[in-house]
Amino acid sequence: MAPFLELGNDEVYYWTYLLRPDWNYFDHPPMVGWMMRLFSLNGFWASEISLRLGSIISYAISTWFIFKIGKLLSSERMGWYAAILYSASIYTGFIAGFFVLPDSPQMPFWTGALYIMGHLILRKADQNNWSIWILLGLVIGLAALCKVHALFLWAGFGLFILIQKRDWLSNPRLYIAALITILCLTPILYWNIEYDFITYRFHSERVSNTGIQIDSFFQEIGGELLYQNPIVFVLVWTAVVFFLLKKFRFKLNRIGTWLICMSLPMLFIFWGIALFNPTLPHWSGPAYIPLYFFVACWFEQGKPVFFPFIFKIAFALVFAVLVVAIGAVQFSPVNFGSKSPESYGEYCPTLDLSGWKNLGENFKLMVTDDVQNGEMNKNAVLLTNKWFPGGHLEFYISRPLNMPLIGIGQLQDLHQFAWLNKERPTLRLGMDAYAIVPSNLPLNVTDAYGAYFKTIQKPEKLLQQRGGGVVRYFYVYQLKDCIKIPNPLIH
Repeated sequence: MAPFLELGNDEVYYWTYLLRPDWNYFDHPPMVGWMMRLFSLNGFWASEISLRLGSIISYAISTWFIFKIGKLLSSERMGWYAAILYSASIYTGFIAGFFVLPDSPQMPFWTGALYIMGHLILRKADQNNWSIWILLGLVIGLAALCKVHALFLWAGFGLFILIQKRDWLSNPRLYIAALITILCLTPILYWNIEYDFITYRFHSERVSNTGIQIDSFFQEIGGELLYQNPIVFVLVWTAVVFFLLKKFRFKLNRIGTWLICMSLPMLFIFWGIALFNPTLPHWSGPAYIPLYFFVACWFEQGKPVFFPFIFKIAFALVFAVLVVAIGAVQFSPVNFGSKSPESYGEYCPTLDLSGWKNLGENFKLMVTDDVQNGEMNKNAVLLTNKWFPGGHLEFYISRPLNMPLIGIGQLQDLHQFAWLNKERPTLRLGMDAYAIVPSNLPLNVTDAYGAYFKTIQKPEKLLQQRGGGVVRYFYVYQLKDCIKIPNPLIH
């Protein structure tokens, strides 16, 4: 599927991490940028396949770890069932397993950490093995370099230790492992000290609401149902209830306690946040991974079936959704969002994954004509005021045309583009620029850029056509004769 879908909003934005190596970034730690750098050959091979290849391989490794955990806990059959559930979950099997997200490189480390914990819990000889503990601290640290919420791994494991393994509190290996995780976080700490902890000041503003928001809570639960696959979601919670009712048991009681500690506290925290603030359902996605083993144990203790029918239905649902989604992205003659002329296509998710490559080709022809006709300077730049559609403009237009993309706006809108401005030629007096405004992301160009240019020409409208219908417009503005230089947002 990778070459048949253009990169989405988040994917093209994380491409900007590759353009400017750093210890940390405004939105996330650096691992997703390192992953893309590795599989795109340091950006030399830049395509939908190369950027997504790291996510796909990460998914394969994670699935293998899930199988190994199940085999360790009980048998190969349990591992097989858990691996099926991991693949049938839309979050682990497709969102993190296909798209370029910080979750993608995190999954091998998250599942790897669970595998190491399983060894420590079930194999007494490993509990005094320095290398096992050191590896655990390193793997959790690397997971945190993907997304900091990987520290929940230590929180859940610590809770299990307090409940079941308090004698480990006198084991120095535990504290050395935790110290190694902390050392892994030093790049994040160093960068945030340099920029006055700007990441956490930004994110704290997103969780500042104080009133109870029931709608937000149910949106989180509904999002988890969809992201986990409705069938997997129902199976997971049915299995948890059956386990609590003692309908089935793991071979050792401490296994169930450990899996609950690695899952439910994290879910409860995000549900609590959702009661007061809007959340995104993929934030809690990793908390469901330990719960897959409850389903696997339940089915393992039933009639031995290689591929249970309900699992096949779960896969069939995912397959049908993906086929319909790809068909809509590639061939739908209508957009599924706003039909208003002022915001045509707004809130249509298929437009994030289509139309940009063709826009780049048409825009290149337009620029060539403008320069030949003397309408624009040959050193004209491209502008953006937000990270979206800035990411698409960067990957599909600025990069192939070798036209610098400059961000003008607020830091909370530009994100990484504020840092990219430091690496690029700045606007100069007398310079010309282009602004491309997709109809699904309406922008008043005069308000955004009018203070910096002498004149702004009436836009030319390009059409995005699909399946014989027009699904979006792109308005291309010519901004002429720069009269003011924007102040830098980052020093």
